[in-house]
Amino acid sequence: MAVFLILYSNIFGSSFDLHYLCPMILKKLAILNYRNIATAELEFSPKMNCFVGHNGEGKTNVLDAIYFLSLTKSMANSIDSMNIRHGEEMMMVQGIYDLNGIEEEISIGMKQHQKKHVKRNKKEYKRLTEHIGLLPLIIASPNDSAIINGGSDERRRLMDMVISQYDSEYMTDLMAYNKALQQRNALLKAEEEPDEGVMGIYEEMMAENGERIYAKRQAFIEEFIPVFQQFYSAISRGNETVSLRYTSHCQRGNLLDIIQRDRPKDRIMGYSLHGIHKDELEMALDGFPIKREGSQGQNKTYMISLKLAQFDFLKRTGSKTTPLLLLDDIFDKLDAQRVEQIVNLVASDAFGQIFITDTNREHLDKILERSQGNYKIFHVDAGNVTD
Repeated sequence: MAVFLILYSNIFGSSFDLHYLCPMILKKLAILNYRNIATAELEFSPKMNCFVGHNGEGKTNVLDAIYFLSLTKSMANSIDSMNIRHGEEMMMVQGIYDLNGIEEEISIGMKQHQKKHVKRNKKEYKRLTEHIGLLPLIIASPNDSAIINGGSDERRRLMDMVISQYDSEYMTDLMAYNKALQQRNALLKAEEEPDEGVMGIYEEMMAENGERIYAKRQAFIEEFIPVFQQFYSAISRGNETVSLRYTSHCQRGNLLDIIQRDRPKDRIMGYSLHGIHKDELEMALDGFPIKREGSQGQNKTYMISLKLAQFDFLKRTGSKTTPLLLLDDIFDKLDAQRVEQIVNLVASDAFGQIFITDTNREHLDKILERSQGNYKIFHVDAGNVTD
């Protein structure tokens, strides 16, 4: 706890109040035919919830169901129907939340070959963007290694996931930009010469939405970087320094001019070479690209620090509630000291309700020692979840 108080004091000053938000609590979770889980009805602790089991048994699928309720999509499958349990015709996930003292029921269901239905208190949303941000959530998992080792789209998604949960217009702008980008790319690929007027319309749409997206990403990153660096320093005990730099074509000038300037080259390539869909986050450790220089433990520390900083940012700018924090098998590849520092952070009162999976009971026992008895343990075996 002391480490965390020092961390917050350094970032926000001594007047920052760790308790000014009401924590959001997922009280109950019901699952039917979601991935490998046939059925489960779970009641959770308002603080710490641990899922223990061997790899491949379904621990991550429980967290994915919680993620699904917050963001209306799976963190594993972009195609919703792939989340229906093999051999079944439908699936349903339902959560009962305490949101700032008000009980909220969120449910998502779908049948094979039909669209999913997302409901709040049994009333279906007209647009899914109305739901995003209601139940803020951050997840750290082994899949996060793609943020360092994967393509730039993974790093843009890191920004988009947070900003879209506190700014509903951001997702609208992003969808409009991507639609215009797809239409422009279709014209660029066409055998016949594209209509100048139609091409111009799509380029203006890309530029208008793209510059708004850039401004919000830039503002987010400027505030995000020092928090991220403080978390990394706390976990590594100051043994390394890290940096994060945002680059965008928008930094070169007017985006419409930049897009239109290289239209002949885009025509040759068959796709758009410039725009915010090419934005990048450059990640460094001690001044060198972490993708090339970082050890497995340093990369893991980098990723967890990014996620904790995302949590902090969302807590201060989102829906005036403490987000849920999901930690999926995060302690692998970390030495005992770094595990200890992470445990000190997440077990503090500054974090709200937490869901953790691990195959190593020793890690969980260290966390539970600091939870003052406010925890529940669930065993997961072949999709069966028992309290």
